[in-house]
Amino acid sequence: MGQGEAKVTAPAFDATVQLFAERQPGQPVDPQCPVRDVLDRIGDKWSTLILGTLATGPHRFSAVQRAIPDISKRMLTQTLRDLERDGLIARTVFPTKPPSVEYRLTHLGVTIFEPLTSLVRWANQSHAAIREARLAFDQAS
Repeated sequence: MGQGEAKVTAPAFDATVQLFAERQPGQPVDPQCPVRDVLDRIGDKWSTLILGTLATGPHRFSAVQRAIPDISKRMLTQTLRDLERDGLIARTVFPTKPPSVEYRLTHLGVTIFEPLTSLVRWANQSHAAIREARLAFDQAS
């Protein structure tokens, strides 16, 4: 094995490798692939941050924006719509003057946190090693 390569033998890893192996070599990835379709949403820059914000309970638009200060109003609006369209969050409009809107996780939205927690844990554990690898790569380039 070359430098940086690791032999991994874990049931979860083996199952994931099997999923990728089912695709025929040289066959293009199907744009309608369910995995790609879902990961495009969850893997974007803002969705995970918004879902994490709503994990603490329902929030109004302005509260979500305060929790994620570097997101623009336009991007927040679009991402909330996309998450609602995907069934991960629900939007409730209250008949006040002016109308107030609240966003909350749906049952489906709550279910994302089991795999997401594993990913966040991995990112926290691996961040230093990734930064070191980047530095080594940049110095070698």
